[in-house]
Amino acid sequence: MPYQPWAEALYKQRRANESRDDPTANCIVGGVPRSDLVPYPFKILQLSGMTLVLYEAVHSYRQIFTDGRPFPEDMNPTWFGYSVGRWEGDAFVVETKGFNDRGWLDNWGKPATSALRVIERFRRKDFGHMDLEITIDDPKAYTRPWTVTQRLILAPDTELLEYVCNENNKYFDIIPK
Repeated sequence: MPYQPWAEALYKQRRANESRDDPTANCIVGGVPRSDLVPYPFKILQLSGMTLVLYEAVHSYRQIFTDGRPFPEDMNPTWFGYSVGRWEGDAFVVETKGFNDRGWLDNWGKPATSALRVIERFRRKDFGHMDLEITIDDPKAYTRPWTVTQRLILAPDTELLEYVCNENNKYFDIIPK
């Protein structure tokens, strides 16, 4: 990973302490791109002027505006950021920014800052298969942008299950320190 030194140190700390400060362990949504990468299903709903993504993990959702609007001048920082989507040929391209600085990029604790910009390219390969190419651009945490590809498989005739997150989580009390 092309970490900035402080980001690499934080990542190593999170690995060493078994992710004690993981936001999702405290019932906080995973954000982007983490929610795309965890092994929980999600559904994509295409509506007029908006695409919604419903994530089973931490029972969360995301709005991707497709009505041509620009990013707001003064975005309220959030876990999922603010997403704008458009079509480029056969790819649905989603740009997201406006994040808070507490998110994790994945379950292993790769850090992100408020400078994070995520570009996702959804490409349907054939019926039932889609590639999701995710580019991370966060100059405060990484020395250069980097890209990962997630292979998605359609799971027809399935429902998103209820995800219960217990805000009185005792998990961290039982882990040896």
